[in-house]
Amino acid sequence: MQLNFQKEVLPHFIGIAVFYLLVVFYFSPLVFEGKVIFQNDILQWEGSAKEVLDYRENTGEQALWTNSMFGGMPAYFISLEFPGDITNALVSVLTLGLPHPINGLFFGMLGMYVLLLSFRVRPLLAIVGSIAFTFNTYNLLSLEAGHNAKIWAVCLIPLIIAGIHLAFEKKHLLGAALLALGLLLQLKFNHLQITYYTLLTSVIYVVVRLVFDWKKDSLAQLAKTFLFLILGAILAVGGNMGRLATALEYSPYSTRGEATLETESGGLDKDYAFSWSNGKLETLTLLIPNFYGGGSQTSLESDSNSGQALRSNGVDNAQARGFLQGAPTYWGDQPFTGGPIYGGVILVFLAILGIWAAPKESLIAFGTIIIFSLMLSWGKNLSWFNYLLFDILPGYNKFRAVSMALGMTLFAIPVLGMISLERLLERKELKPLLISGATVGGLLLILAVAGGAFFRFDAAVDANLPDWLASAIQKDRKELLSASAWKSLILVIAAFALIYFTLKEKLSHTVLGLSLTALVIGDLWVENRKYLNAESFQGNPARQFFAETPAEQKIGADEGYFRVLNLGESLTQGARTSYRFYSLGGYHGAKLRRYQDLIDYQLQPEMEGFIAKAQEGDFDWNGIGVINMLNTKYLIAGQDANSVFENPEANGPAWVPSEIISVSSNEEEIQQIGEIDTKTQATFAESQGQVNEGSGTVSLQANGPNELRYQADMDTGGLVVFSEIFYPEGWKATIDGEEVDILRVNYLLRGLEVPTGSHEILFQFSPGSYTATKVPMVIFQYLIALGLIAGAFFTYKNQYGRKG
Repeated sequence: MQLNFQKEVLPHFIGIAVFYLLVVFYFSPLVFEGKVIFQNDILQWEGSAKEVLDYRENTGEQALWTNSMFGGMPAYFISLEFPGDITNALVSVLTLGLPHPINGLFFGMLGMYVLLLSFRVRPLLAIVGSIAFTFNTYNLLSLEAGHNAKIWAVCLIPLIIAGIHLAFEKKHLLGAALLALGLLLQLKFNHLQITYYTLLTSVIYVVVRLVFDWKKDSLAQLAKTFLFLILGAILAVGGNMGRLATALEYSPYSTRGEATLETESGGLDKDYAFSWSNGKLETLTLLIPNFYGGGSQTSLESDSNSGQALRSNGVDNAQARGFLQGAPTYWGDQPFTGGPIYGGVILVFLAILGIWAAPKESLIAFGTIIIFSLMLSWGKNLSWFNYLLFDILPGYNKFRAVSMALGMTLFAIPVLGMISLERLLERKELKPLLISGATVGGLLLILAVAGGAFFRFDAAVDANLPDWLASAIQKDRKELLSASAWKSLILVIAAFALIYFTLKEKLSHTVLGLSLTALVIGDLWVENRKYLNAESFQGNPARQFFAETPAEQKIGADEGYFRVLNLGESLTQGARTSYRFYSLGGYHGAKLRRYQDLIDYQLQPEMEGFIAKAQEGDFDWNGIGVINMLNTKYLIAGQDANSVFENPEANGPAWVPSEIISVSSNEEEIQQIGEIDTKTQATFAESQGQVNEGSGTVSLQANGPNELRYQADMDTGGLVVFSEIFYPEGWKATIDGEEVDILRVNYLLRGLEVPTGSHEILFQFSPGSYTATKVPMVIFQYLIALGLIAGAFFTYKNQYGRKG
């Protein structure tokens, strides 16, 4: 049997070319003009990662700790590289050199294409499903927001499921290799919530396969399949050994770990975790993108109801234009949203077609994934179900924004839709098409004609508007729903007609595939351009965002070692200050738990109290003892040089307290540090034993991300407090070369018991989770690459190596 290039190779080259060109043309300003997408989260990341990136560039070494955010924290989740890691090279080769992050979209289409081909969907239809999966609004809205790791993680789901599917189809080596590659890269991009959802998706698919296969396959055959899948998963985990080890090491001490205060619970709080819960009816945005009005800020025409109302009520043109450019059209259940979750009404129509047309196994597997993921996305709106899972599913309480489960939905819909259409074309049955067309078309027609009769179209934001304007915006929301429903209905009718005439043999399969491709691209292109368009690209937003202000220039003249508190920047939602200085604030989803406690119970109240007094002319430096103990030498209240205030009471890098206050609990300690004089007093947990007061001086001699060196001159041996965040893993302290225990004082600072006399003190951060995993991790990565080559070779040999 010989390989037929025209039938068996050329279509795949065409598919890859379509995927590549689609990404290139949609993101042409990025590819051809060197512009970038304005992504707030990425700008915040640049601020937080500046110290780590500079250290790597200047020394060639990895900064494992950073002082740039939250007083200091491990750099694992900010920017971490391993010597010899080949994953970056793999990504570059597999995405044909496309720039990050849009290369993830190309790889998503490639992975979905492989998955659909593995289900024997013809190439043209596989191209349609691949485009619909990747260019849904969920992915592009995430891209606009800067959630690059999430996009990559979602786009790797198809390849992982393809590996599992191929293993069950007896292509064990290739299946295990694809699973290993997909999971290797997904873990590399370190979005554990999407990986968790991928695991749930995989479990559902595997369980369904077992139910259908256990009678027709022997136990030995199923065991062989499982062994290969386990091997693939082990290789992927091994290829990320360092990343996983550092994450597992850090997790117990982060906000996602166990609570340190009795008034708090372990993991995330339910209200916080479920704050972004999709409304049940919001699911209809999968069919009608503007069902809930689009995004929280949507552009309306000047002749809209709101525009007419603004003019009628004498609002000046500039103010009216400003309102219409970002009108609050969204009236759904979430606090706010960048836009609707929409993957193409044609694909939803085809997935519903699967109820009557899809193979039973595929319908149950992917139908279950769709229903289950929708239920997860409803969050607090289906509390009896989701609160139970939050309490009993291992690790589930570590995650937030449950609407993210829609990534599973938008994966399963095109898979089920394309499998269903392929089966329908094979059987040439009209009945499933007629039933599904009537069902979907009828629903869309009702909502287009009479949708306004079922809803009030009011939103919480309306309370901030005058009655005449609230009434007008509600009419606009109603019209947005109706117009969007009509558009969806037209698309479904067009797809229905194409399939109908193909089944009647009036159109060829090629015409059907090309026409569906054009319809899907046109639909998603128009919808996505509302949210990610030419205005989303800028020359260099980081240059403007991080442009040095006179205030920062003034502080930068001080070459000492200190921290900065920006009074105009949120302690938890801004990392701009971290770009140049060691900051008390930052921007990260997994802060150290004790530092979050400090923010909640001490730092935020101290900061607010200081601002209130300062506004009255009273700069109460002694009233901010916790801020002082973090060596906060400068406070910024604006951009001008005269907005910088030097703190004369900052405690400095290290000091020797004259009084030690013993505490018996974390609750007592966090309360005490807000009441003591942190220069002369220190709290110390009874559980650590006893320590004596001392006297003397300690000075910082050298500092870097992974190392701090001090000179201590102790008149009396005793406790020394350092203005460094205590982290029990990886830090080693030596006094004159002899290792000593690091103590925790003042709830979250480091302390050492230093003997009388002159001594050199050295802190070094070298966690075994990083150092011990570097070499074996790279070995596993090479094994995956070899397995992929071997899997492809033996698959080709088995299919084409025999003489026909």
